[in-house]
Amino acid sequence: MLYRKILVPMALDHGVSAHTLEVARAICAEGGEIIGLHVYEAPQGAAAAYLDKNVVNEAVASAKIQLAEKTEGLQNVSTDLVVGHTYRTIIDYASQHGVDCIVMGSHKPGLSDYFLGSTAARVVRHAACAVHVYRSS
Repeated sequence: MLYRKILVPMALDHGVSAHTLEVARAICAEGGEIIGLHVYEAPQGAAAAYLDKNVVNEAVASAKIQLAEKTEGLQNVSTDLVVGHTYRTIIDYASQHGVDCIVMGSHKPGLSDYFLGSTAARVVRHAACAVHVYRSS
């Protein structure tokens, strides 16, 4: 099955973005759209109170540059960066933008994932659209 609008959540420090973008391109219908999304998870609670707003703004600007670099030269790929809680923001973004498939990377699960769940596992459980998970070896 080919998809018309694919969301590729990209953790900029995990090194799987090239693979997930390749999967998305392989399952994208002709004329379809791929959105590379980075969710910047802002510090919460007490940590946020001690962080200078300029530091956060610089981190977001840096993430935008990295996101653009990872998708540079790829046809039909746009990018977006939003601030929020990772898995919830991915699900909300997909729903609000009419995404029919999410392609994301995942690591091999560790013990903590069985108790807490990885981001990919949470997206798979709660997304209203198809989810393809790329697991690196």
